[in-house]
Amino acid sequence: MKPTWDIFCCVVDNYGDIGVTWRLARQLVAEHDVAVRLWVDELAAFVRLCPEADAQARQQWQQGVEVCLWPADWQPTAVPDVVIGAFGCHLPAAYVQAMRDRTVPAVWLNLEYLSAEGWVEGCHGLPSPQANGLRKVFFFPGFTPGTGGLLREATLLTRRKAFEDDPQARQAFLRGLGVRVHEGARLISLFAYENPGLASWLDVLAADTRPSHLLVPEGRILGDVQAWLGESGLGVGSVTQRGALTVQILPFVSQDDYDRLLWCCEFNAVRGEDSFVRAQWAGRPLLWHIYVQEEYAHWEKLEAFLDHYTQGLSAPAAAALVALWRAWNMDRDMGQAWRELLAHWPELSAHAERWCAAQAAQPDLATALVQFCRNSL
Repeated sequence: MKPTWDIFCCVVDNYGDIGVTWRLARQLVAEHDVAVRLWVDELAAFVRLCPEADAQARQQWQQGVEVCLWPADWQPTAVPDVVIGAFGCHLPAAYVQAMRDRTVPAVWLNLEYLSAEGWVEGCHGLPSPQANGLRKVFFFPGFTPGTGGLLREATLLTRRKAFEDDPQARQAFLRGLGVRVHEGARLISLFAYENPGLASWLDVLAADTRPSHLLVPEGRILGDVQAWLGESGLGVGSVTQRGALTVQILPFVSQDDYDRLLWCCEFNAVRGEDSFVRAQWAGRPLLWHIYVQEEYAHWEKLEAFLDHYTQGLSAPAAAALVALWRAWNMDRDMGQAWRELLAHWPELSAHAERWCAAQAAQPDLATALVQFCRNSL
């Protein structure tokens, strides 16, 4: 019989939690012959990532995954071999009791948020004995061999290369989104939280000698885009030009289409966790808008990643990249930082590919989870 897994996802305020868990569930089913039940407390967020899903269904099958509404009025259900609580979400008390009553203990994992901080390796895989006698294990994604790795489907980079080697496929994909790029224009994607620094970046793009085409999937940054353009009510399909900059609003697309969007662009501004990882697999220079935490705790997380990512860059290129990321995440002027980054574009582009290859040489997160659970059962 197939191993059975439950993954619990509590949607907090964006799409990162459900983005990671949905991607993980699909990969476990497709590549590891695992029966997965994904519990989601907000199906509306799930439907944005999986448009064919039903936001009203308490139970449905999507791409081989059993997707269930995580109801407030929890009903008894069988406990599987492996239980994953994503990002510290609290499992229903009755479910935890059923875990205790199981003849063979289930493997209970807490899948943590992604971080490059040094303490992660020391905490990855640590058990946490519970007062009720159960044992929960902390499982950390990460960028080093001492962590659980990053989500990466087995065929991802092969599919990316095939897409990149087929100009007609790229043109057809962009055409399907209504995108017409002028020859010589730099194509940039922007998926971010609200950011007051956006205006200074758009100003320098509009004044550049090389044209840029900015693709903005609908989301939280849209209000700042509208404010800069001086046009309220911009919706999907809107195309506006200011100087050398063309701004186009795209629909919120599926995860697979978002991957293709990243592959089409020369530069990707991303946010949170899921799109951040996918931009790294795109092998392009990127800009990360990290999720804001209290007392600026996210800055330490940002700096920890930059310490890893800039290794191998020349000092000037590293300084330019760090300056841009800090400006974007610390509400500073983006204009000068962007101009300095452009001076190191060839080196940063080559470095992005090397970083992608180095990360791909490590086991991916789904494989690491499966191996850990096999050794634990």
